[in-house]
Amino acid sequence: MTELLGPAEIRALAAELDVRPTKKLGQNFVHDPNTVRRIVDLSGIGEGDVVLEVGPGLGSLTLGLLATGAEVVAVEIDPVLAGRLPSTVAERGGAERLTVVGADALRITADDLPARPTALVANLPYNVAVPVVLHLLAELPSLTSGLVMVQTEVADRMAAGPGSRTYGVPSVKLAWYGKTRKVAAVPRAVFWPVPNVDSALVAFERGDVVSSVDRERLFAVVDAAFSQRRKTLRAALASWAGSAERAGELLEKAGIDPKTRGEQLDVHQFARIAAAAG
Repeated sequence: MTELLGPAEIRALAAELDVRPTKKLGQNFVHDPNTVRRIVDLSGIGEGDVVLEVGPGLGSLTLGLLATGAEVVAVEIDPVLAGRLPSTVAERGGAERLTVVGADALRITADDLPARPTALVANLPYNVAVPVVLHLLAELPSLTSGLVMVQTEVADRMAAGPGSRTYGVPSVKLAWYGKTRKVAAVPRAVFWPVPNVDSALVAFERGDVVSSVDRERLFAVVDAAFSQRRKTLRAALASWAGSAERAGELLEKAGIDPKTRGEQLDVHQFARIAAAAG
């Protein structure tokens, strides 16, 4: 059984590397083995999977993922952490199934990776969680599922449905790729340093293509619709469409009341608007 990292090991590694967790990189390291096991169990990964882990840090979750028999491709932006991770894993077993890629997850493409990942499992930095997930889903069609740990507020936005107070751009764009749901809360005490926000796990599964409409065109409509939340779609989409009058025409063509607000529409309705403009 793989030996996971506890609080003492995490602090010893940080001291050895002279690592001081930074807010800029959103570094809050998980030091509770039971939390790691829970995340791995909820992810459903196992032997035969190629798991993409973003921001492995000191290796807590990496070791848990490797213990399932899966292959792990770990993308780490911090060169000091990226350099130490293979040794940490080698000391505990599973190094032959680990590849560390020193890169920014917001910039990687499929060609940067040694294998086509099937699942994303990660403790994501709060400030870039949504952009990272959207970028990876766009760049890596092989990703069919994921489980990410993010700030609770972000989790709510990712998994929200139409009409909800937290429904917005992330909700619709993630819905384009498939189903997203909030799975479980994660207590602050399992992190070092202890964050000043609550965390939660969010799962997603890639589904069928929503529409034949171009994704970028659809996303442009979504961005415009939520740029002025309190306005009707006729007004909010005016700059995107060229004028409020033209926006009204396109909405009617799509079968949507121009007085509707963006937060009331699901991804299929946004796709109809984008298609009407094409």
